[in-house]
Amino acid sequence: MGGLIKSSIARKVAMALSGLFLVFFLLQHFSINFTSVFSPDTFNEISHFMGTNPVVQFALQPVLIFAVIFHFVMGFVLEIQNNKARAVKYAKYNGGANASWVSRNMIYSGLVVLAFLGLHFYDFWVPEIVYKYVEVNPEVPTRYYEELVHKFESPIRTGLYVLSFVFLALHLWHGFASSFQSVGFNNKYAVGATKFAKAFAIVIPLGFVVIAIVHHFNH
Repeated sequence: MGGLIKSSIARKVAMALSGLFLVFFLLQHFSINFTSVFSPDTFNEISHFMGTNPVVQFALQPVLIFAVIFHFVMGFVLEIQNNKARAVKYAKYNGGANASWVSRNMIYSGLVVLAFLGLHFYDFWVPEIVYKYVEVNPEVPTRYYEELVHKFESPIRTGLYVLSFVFLALHLWHGFASSFQSVGFNNKYAVGATKFAKAFAIVIPLGFVVIAIVHHFNH
């Protein structure tokens, strides 16, 4: 097992699997947040369930946090490994001829996404933990929508969220599609899977941008 984890292929597969898990969570997170645009009551109901369900809070949430940390740590490890593997330095290297700009700069788009997650935790997760477990306030099932809208009152914060989702789209554009290849998804459905990944990389981040802008102008 130790030798497997140390191998380059195993690391890429592990990173791809963690990425696919995070993509699934992203879709679920978007589905919930999008209900806030057209039905505050539905958003409150789902958020209340997610915020009080013990399976979600004490089983799924720790798994999600671990997956986020694991994915980004593995990304840094692979980046360092790739840099060390370039034993021969070329006097002139045309990176664009060998790989797209997005694929060559995954570490930078990933860092922006990581910074956004830090802001997101500061904005939503930390206040939630303080509200429930530090201040021990009584649960109010209708509080979630107002708390969400309040976060997008500031044009600066809204702008940072929009910018972060642009970088998330760039990260997904290459990362989501390549994850299928990393896990060996190279059969006759590979082309369709890649097209789906590219569409996902545009539609879902754009949906989050729409949510932020709508709440900013309607608060």
